[in-house]
Amino acid sequence: MFSLLKEMDASRKCMDDNNCNKDMCTAYFLKYKSCRKFWHDIMMQRRRNGVKPEMPSAEERKKMLESMGKPY
Repeated sequence: MFSLLKEMDASRKCMDDNNCNKDMCTAYFLKYKSCRKFWHDIMMQRRRNGVKPEMPSAEERKKMLESMGKPY
């Protein structure tokens, strides 16, 4: 699911690269958590506003992230 998968893969790779030492991967976990919260909030806002689909298309998500500069 778009950038969320990218963040999840990065945190998993960090765990693999650091022999499952969570302390070495804190930044990756925080970024994943922020990403997940960001897109969940977008989805909930769209749901409240009656916007369908609740999750923006891949193109819309890309434009949203580009307009923000630095995501999350």
